[in-house]
Amino acid sequence: MPTLAIVDFNIVCATLGGFVTLFGLVSYLCKEKYYLSEALISLVAGLIFSPHATNLIRPEHYALGDPEVLGTITLYFSRLVLGVQLVLAGVQLPSKYLKTEWKGLALLLGPGMTIMWLVTSLLIFAFVPHINFLQALAVGACVTPTDPVLSNSIVKGRFADKNIPKDLQNIIIAESGANDGLGYPFLFLPLYLIQHIGYGGAGQDHSTANAIGAWFGETWGYTIILSVIYGAVVGWIAKELLHWAEKKNYVDKESFLVFAIALALFIVGTVGMIGSDDVLACFIAGNTFTWDDWFRLETMDDSFQPTIDMLLNVSIFIWFGAVCPWAKFANNSVIPIYRLIFLGILVLLLRRPPIVFSMHKWIHQIEQPRQAIYVGFFGPIGVSAIFYLYITLEFLRGIQVDGQIRPDAEFLMEVVTVVVWFLVICSVIIHGLSIPMGKLGFWLPRNLSRMISSRRDDSPEPFHVANIEDETEDDGRGLRRRPGAGGLVDTLPQHVRRIGRTVIHRSRDSSQSGPPIPMSNNSKPPSDSGDHEQPPLDEEYKTA
Repeated sequence: MPTLAIVDFNIVCATLGGFVTLFGLVSYLCKEKYYLSEALISLVAGLIFSPHATNLIRPEHYALGDPEVLGTITLYFSRLVLGVQLVLAGVQLPSKYLKTEWKGLALLLGPGMTIMWLVTSLLIFAFVPHINFLQALAVGACVTPTDPVLSNSIVKGRFADKNIPKDLQNIIIAESGANDGLGYPFLFLPLYLIQHIGYGGAGQDHSTANAIGAWFGETWGYTIILSVIYGAVVGWIAKELLHWAEKKNYVDKESFLVFAIALALFIVGTVGMIGSDDVLACFIAGNTFTWDDWFRLETMDDSFQPTIDMLLNVSIFIWFGAVCPWAKFANNSVIPIYRLIFLGILVLLLRRPPIVFSMHKWIHQIEQPRQAIYVGFFGPIGVSAIFYLYITLEFLRGIQVDGQIRPDAEFLMEVVTVVVWFLVICSVIIHGLSIPMGKLGFWLPRNLSRMISSRRDDSPEPFHVANIEDETEDDGRGLRRRPGAGGLVDTLPQHVRRIGRTVIHRSRDSSQSGPPIPMSNNSKPPSDSGDHEQPPLDEEYKTA
């Protein structure tokens, strides 16, 4: 007997499928007409579907009420999306891009990321009560990398094609891809120091040497260098294998197009198993995979990869909207809501724009100051920040005394959760609305100015509709002039038309054929003699 099966799987499939279907119907209007990012729309949809509203998506229920399980799900989902995004980001770059453009990237990834980290940490230290600077450095490191998922909204689409030079798009893609993986050193330096020397009681060895040794050995050696080597080797082998299979006609079109995404899944899984930096490995593998530009050019006009990219972006931000701790922004024990708001504003204004503007003269892709302001402002905080947030929480849970999480680690867990989530929400909203608000700010004053100027007293009157019975006088050229607002105004006979400054004579002999005869204003029309059919006397003509 048929029964209702209102279970979680069916609800999630119906909700996600229904939203993607409805959004697809107006996606062009939203993204290309109003320049709204799909991340912002999906985040709002996730909030609507969450337990805070309709309760169609229930993350805590799926995790059986365990916050640690929920964090693990979010971490793995973020890893998956970042892995695919970064392989595709590496594939988008031109041939040998990391080799030819290393100087500009080195500035953005070296001094640029360092200043972004320190400025953000100082702001967090200033606004969060009872936090020390070492803890602020850990929180600031989570939001230092720019996000490749949100960056797509400013380097793809009609707005980017019309307003952003291709070189500038490429440097944004390359930076957002590389700095995601390079966030590990900024994060684990303060975390190792907190673990070893950051607490006054038990549960640490008070050894700075152990902290620095772990940072160099585990973070730089095992995490960064190993992932770069692994990604380069796997990307090169994949490129050679695909070349060979394509020459032998062993690979079909569908498998060819999905190859980069399958490569991303393989790297996320294998690098995850050895505990290295799968995010950085994916970006390096993607760039190595298209080192000769062959795969990028072959798939340039294909829509399969952008389609998968869009589905992942929509899904992850719906999940973020549902899993975000919205209530904690107003009710938490670490920072008042008004401080959070000021912190979000200042981080977006001071974290990135000043350092990018000060370095833009040495980065040849950023040619003008307004481009530097643009690149500086659009350094979004998104999926990568959530990824590092849950990496931090996982690490802090391991800092224990007598089987309990150490008090300073527990305090930092609450701070990093509230602050990072709030900064991500701020970035998604502000960066998602910046382009449409900027377009509105440019369009509205211009159109108001046009409306006001069109009503000035000295503006020309609209065209007049005249009747040949109006009072007129002959000007000697076969044309007539009548009194008007600015003096005498030309009034044409029935067989003559004026277009602009050109007079066109219409033949009155119905047997004649051919186009009208154009005449200058100084020319006389043909003689008015001869039999012809006069148009009605009440026919009206427009005069220029």
